[in-house]
Amino acid sequence: MTTSQPLQGKTVAILAADGVEQIELTSPREALEQAGATTHLISLEAGQIQSMKGDIEPKDKYSVDKAVAGASADDYDALVLPGGTVNPDKLRLSDDAMSFVRSFYEGGKPIAAICHGPWSLSQIGGVTGLKLTSWPSLRRELELGGAQWVDQEVVQDKGIVTSRKPDDLPAFNRQIVELFAASGRYQR
Repeated sequence: MTTSQPLQGKTVAILAADGVEQIELTSPREALEQAGATTHLISLEAGQIQSMKGDIEPKDKYSVDKAVAGASADDYDALVLPGGTVNPDKLRLSDDAMSFVRSFYEGGKPIAAICHGPWSLSQIGGVTGLKLTSWPSLRRELELGGAQWVDQEVVQDKGIVTSRKPDDLPAFNRQIVELFAASGRYQR
């Protein structure tokens, strides 16, 4: 491991579906790959997913590396959950996707979620006792789930990094590279 490549030898899963906020997929992925990580885009089905800007403007399509039904958390060092409203809402309805997220959570592996991404953590009952941030509309749901919600650019608690929106990506990306390089397991 070198200073410029602190994630060399690490493989990170990025779980996303149609409707993912493009910049919340591409910016963390680029930061992770520049730090030496291998990233795999995991989705509900093989093929491609449609990214969006602001939930309404279609942007680029991205090739899926593996369908979530055939993916195992054992093959990955960390998980990224990008936002957009539609993407995590679709993921929450998939038992396979939620089992995948739960495996990272219960295994104490690092997880990063931005914008509406924490919806998946809420869906699996994984926010109790955590200090988190998110897009403001998720605040009530996260609090009802037992989280302490704060309005901050980036928050890290028990191996989970969260941010609010695309403007927070520089801080989010720095924090996930640092967290994923630490190689720890977290008690949740």
